[in-house]
Amino acid sequence: MDSDTCYRALVAHDERFDGLFFVGVTTTGIYCRPVCRARTPRRDRTRFFRTAAEAEAAGFRACFRCRPELAPGAAPVDAVSRLVAAAARRIDEGALSDGAGRADGGSPVEALAGSLGVTGRHLRRAMQAELGVAPLALAASRRLALARQLVMDTRLPMTEVAFASGFASVRRFNAVLKAELGRPPTALRRMGRKHGDGDGQGEVVRLTLAYRPPYDWPAMLAHFAARAIPGVEAIDADGGAYLRTVRIGGRVGWLSVEAVPGQAALRATISHSLTGALMAVVARLRRQLDLDADPAAIAAHLGRDPRLAAHVQARPGLRVAGAFDPFEASARAVIGQQISVAAARTIAGRLAVRLGTPISTLHAALTHLFPDAAAVAGAADDALGALGIPRRRAQTLRSVAAAVATGALSLDAGGEPERLVERLAAMAGLGPWTAHYLAMRAFGWPDAFPEADLGLRKALGGVSARAARAAAEPWRPWRAYGATYLWTSLVSRPTTEGARQS
Repeated sequence: MDSDTCYRALVAHDERFDGLFFVGVTTTGIYCRPVCRARTPRRDRTRFFRTAAEAEAAGFRACFRCRPELAPGAAPVDAVSRLVAAAARRIDEGALSDGAGRADGGSPVEALAGSLGVTGRHLRRAMQAELGVAPLALAASRRLALARQLVMDTRLPMTEVAFASGFASVRRFNAVLKAELGRPPTALRRMGRKHGDGDGQGEVVRLTLAYRPPYDWPAMLAHFAARAIPGVEAIDADGGAYLRTVRIGGRVGWLSVEAVPGQAALRATISHSLTGALMAVVARLRRQLDLDADPAAIAAHLGRDPRLAAHVQARPGLRVAGAFDPFEASARAVIGQQISVAAARTIAGRLAVRLGTPISTLHAALTHLFPDAAAVAGAADDALGALGIPRRRAQTLRSVAAAVATGALSLDAGGEPERLVERLAAMAGLGPWTAHYLAMRAFGWPDAFPEADLGLRKALGGVSARAARAAAEPWRPWRAYGATYLWTSLVSRPTTEGARQS
């Protein structure tokens, strides 16, 4: 976007551009979101930045009115950006937190780059080109944003806020917030809303997760309602919130997510036991719920195809439902081969009870953590068969679990989702359908397309897999969204999704 376009969006307070750029006001030294309701600055007093980190690197401080840390992120899809997005994803989960990656004395940026299959120099250049900042600067900006949100929106003790947002010490936390925000943490807390208090059975943390409207929350809830693993996931009695148990970074707990009336945001309620893993929890939730998509751009592109135009118009803001845990999604995909969604849900629930870990939560429906890869890899075929999993499928499930448990298979698309899809498709018992389904749900690849899916082929008029692939070519790089629109058009037959060509 050029600066004139950005300024017009700023004048209009256009929500479609929220999070896609930030504006710095040279006379105040403050940077804002384009939706900020403060007085619009003159054109000659504005500077535009692609990211909050870039604005901070230029010396601007975040606005206390529009709170840039609450803006939705961006979901880039081109080749270079996929690498940058993968790096940003790991940074969001704390890969470059203070002290991270330094156990062997090596550079944390080099360690991150190596895990993505590139050199540190290449990663720095790519991130500088795409985001305008280096990896460490982006990590510092992410820490600052989460710290500010936790200080202003929760009652967590400052010590917990410091470590939860990725700082190595409380002293550094205090110094950075005062230097970057111009106020000490205690002053920021007095400015905040001060919610997140305990409920008598254990403190919870409530955080706002913004998105770029429109957002079809009912469709997202319906997706998870049909697939909720008994004991692990649930939809609340009123049908307005998604709940699940969580194991991440050695910590366990639970969370729930619901819409915030009158706001372009969801609210996550997270058990206090997960405070030390908040960076990763929030990052995973944003991916699972596809909160960083640009619905206007996606709808404009897909709406040009006559096959999708009516569906796009009928369901504005439809997103691609993801997965909180990639291995859990992988197990579900294998279990769900050639059976209905309801049957897969039942078997996955049995697996959670048999191999998962019991957990105590505030919600009666949440009773177990889904088993990790090591637990599934160690299960006997007969034990899996007793749950209703056919022997060949049980062998596939165990082989995938063993590869994940040993590190031979990383369920992270990194910068090369196509290569990971090819590798998964080549594994015995998986194939292209499962690989693309996982790329869509577990990896968040927007161009994944399981062409052999019976539901997709039916929605396209009963065509072959090859014809479905050809029909979806114009939808690139958002074929996963095209598939979601087609599946949603088959709401009267919800079990069609997940059935593949035998």
